[in-house]
Amino acid sequence: MNRRQFLQSSAVGLAVSAMGSSSMEFDKEKPRRVGLIGCGWYGKADLLRLVQVAPVEVVSLCDVDSQMLNNAADLVAVRQKSRKKPRLYGDYRQMLKEKDLDIVLVDTPDHWHALAMIEAVKSGADVWVQKPISVDVVEGQAMLAAARKYKRVVQVGTQRRSTPHIIEARDRIIREGKLGKIGLVEIYCYYHMRASGNPPAVNPPAYLNYEMWTGPAPMRPYNKLIHPRSWRAFMEYGNGIVGDMCIHMFDMTRWMLGLGWPSKIGSTGGIFIDKASIANISDTQTATFDYPDLRVVWQHRSWGHSADPKYPWGATFYGDQGTLKVSVYSYDYIPLEGGQAIHRDVTYELEQYPEDKTEKDLEKHVAPAIRWHMRNFLSAIDSRSKPVADIEEGYISTASCIMANDSMKLRREFAWDPARREVVGDEEANRLLRRNYRQPWTHPEPDKI
Repeated sequence: MNRRQFLQSSAVGLAVSAMGSSSMEFDKEKPRRVGLIGCGWYGKADLLRLVQVAPVEVVSLCDVDSQMLNNAADLVAVRQKSRKKPRLYGDYRQMLKEKDLDIVLVDTPDHWHALAMIEAVKSGADVWVQKPISVDVVEGQAMLAAARKYKRVVQVGTQRRSTPHIIEARDRIIREGKLGKIGLVEIYCYYHMRASGNPPAVNPPAYLNYEMWTGPAPMRPYNKLIHPRSWRAFMEYGNGIVGDMCIHMFDMTRWMLGLGWPSKIGSTGGIFIDKASIANISDTQTATFDYPDLRVVWQHRSWGHSADPKYPWGATFYGDQGTLKVSVYSYDYIPLEGGQAIHRDVTYELEQYPEDKTEKDLEKHVAPAIRWHMRNFLSAIDSRSKPVADIEEGYISTASCIMANDSMKLRREFAWDPARREVVGDEEANRLLRRNYRQPWTHPEPDKI
């Protein structure tokens, strides 16, 4: 074993110890029937990591894109032990009507998360749902209410909570007090990830049921940015870069520091550079999440240079005794005066899981985190306990990011009352907590679950 392998193995061992052995224990012989809703890029990434860690049988796949659906079925038949092809569906309601699934993964575009997750828990399944859990705040409240009413385990795909080197950073640096008093956390993304251009409106491809793809969202003329993968360019389907990238780093910060709801949320920004594109999400935005004696500040720019080329997407924790930088690739601890700096790289598991080397479009550095997140999910299912990224944690992080966008829209700061589930003294802001659904879809209500 070389030095790099030793350090990576040590990081994994520390992570397992930090998470607690009980949070990783599950019945490795128990058969579990699995269904996936949303067979695109991350749907396959999540599903195949689950196949790697547990003897599941993938019996159902659902997607409104028949090409994507059939390609996923072929891949699953090669990768799962039984070599069987799953049943295929174009409507998640038909899939869930069978009520024969133990686990359902919801990996659709964001505007479909709420309805699919709620129906999945109603069907009796435990659910993995991708982040952000919802497009509006009330959807998230309804999802939390459904999970609790039907007593289902729901794990949110905020897998920074299960990333070995990040768990180590939390325990070795923050929990051991190496930073001293932390007064500021900067979270950020400088990836040039915002889709651009002005593709013309065209007819949807024959293999895509665009009516069903749109679902409860507003109906836009179809163009090639919408499907697949570039739908985040449009606020109709998500919450822009804040809903995609900020939620990861904000959720990670809350988990590392043990934070709940921010007391105040504010945001400014807009489209400052790429004014010619059809995309309607911000290309420049700052958001603030205030806690007693602590401010968490988000910034994204989809243009220009990163503030630190080694940390283009991450978090920087500033304490009076030192600084900690954390990303999906590494962490760096820099003491204020003297002391030993610490650097740690991401843990890869390419030798243990050789499929990772050749799997198309897989983020190899994220695969171990998804596997640890899946193990924690399975353990929570067996013990009927809350997983590390329980739906309530996903609701807090998602809603906070949604309200940041709402704050930018209304050009004012919000004070949030979590007990009353409302923005304090701001009826206009409260109206933004629930979006309009396109008929015939009905918006879920937390008090009517």
